[in-house]
Amino acid sequence: MLAAAMATIAERGLDGLTMAGLGRDVGMSSGHLLYYFRTKDELLLRTLEWSEGRLGAERGALLSRHDLPVAGRLAAYVELYVPDGPRDPHWTLWLEVWNRSQYAGDDARERQAAIEGAWHRDLVALIAEGVSRGELRPVDPDRYAARLRALLDGFSVHVAVGLPGTGRAQVLAQVREHLAETLLSGS
Repeated sequence: MLAAAMATIAERGLDGLTMAGLGRDVGMSSGHLLYYFRTKDELLLRTLEWSEGRLGAERGALLSRHDLPVAGRLAAYVELYVPDGPRDPHWTLWLEVWNRSQYAGDDARERQAAIEGAWHRDLVALIAEGVSRGELRPVDPDRYAARLRALLDGFSVHVAVGLPGTGRAQVLAQVREHLAETLLSGS
């Protein structure tokens, strides 16, 4: 069901995702889907959790490659973070969940924070490893990770909504420059 929801978002955007349409796609009634998800907000959050689970596994595999220098793994983290382009389905979903979270209950907000926390913890660990190995400048890993993720979030929103001059290639170049100026040793 969640894969079908993500495919619908990729093909038709969030407006194209309805309980009735998803039910047709997976051979269930919309009432049956409502039994599982209760609301569209719950469907969106569960779909995001599913998508993030897949990205988390990919991120974990990339970051555990200790045969690669920290700078290479950091570049892979950034590339995984930044959307592929306008209307990237994963980022479209993120933007909608963020938008709806201001009215969400505590449980939904905690689940969203758990997703965010995984990205943050992985980045903090990577930066701490790089600092301890002397591959990165001495910084506070938690503070630097928070700032870098804020930069990535801002740029990623621009890419996801298709703002002119902020395509994926331009954003990755800007982030590489930022990392070289602020974090990478010997830059």
